[in-house]
Amino acid sequence: MALGENRMAGRLEALRQETLALYYAYRDPRVSWGARAVAALVVAYALSPVDLIPDFVPLLGYLDDLVLVPLGIWLVLRMIPPEVMADARARAITGLEAGSPTMRAGVAIVIAIWLLALALTAWIVWRATR
Repeated sequence: MALGENRMAGRLEALRQETLALYYAYRDPRVSWGARAVAALVVAYALSPVDLIPDFVPLLGYLDDLVLVPLGIWLVLRMIPPEVMADARARAITGLEAGSPTMRAGVAIVIAIWLLALALTAWIVWRATR
């Protein structure tokens, strides 16, 4: 494996660990409801197989994963108390060793957002052509 590939694999593993830590922090009662909402969206998007821009779209397909997920993590980290994140990161290390949780609710949230966007677009087109 080349040095660049090894570094990328390390970063992907760190992103996976941080996403799992956010999942645990989201469930912590010490976290405010606003931070929980944003964390739930970020974790749902990161774990969901449905992307805002599908991966098969050239260049843009992976751009949302490379920009939106880290930006969301950055935002949530600013909202969650450091001691909560320290506890969540410790749980994430243990959780990765045991196997990551699946988040069916995350898939449902992303699909609901897609359906809402589709319905809104249809309504706008209907109003414009009426």
